[in-house]
Amino acid sequence: MSQLNVRLDTETKARLEALARRTGRSRTFYATEAIVLFLDEYEDYFLAKDALEEFTQSNDESVDLADVEWPV
Repeated sequence: MSQLNVRLDTETKARLEALARRTGRSRTFYATEAIVLFLDEYEDYFLAKDALEEFTQSNDESVDLADVEWPV
């Protein structure tokens, strides 16, 4: 496993430490969770952004949302 050093402002560090104490988890656990969630969100964002750009440039016809058959 790799190590990453980050600098936190005083308030963020205090909040992280308080959460860790309250839950019995480590600061590292929460920092790692926050980074993973951030990456998941941004990867999804850029995937959608790129798909929209590709569709926009393709000149394909769009499908009305009302015409989409969703699995039950």
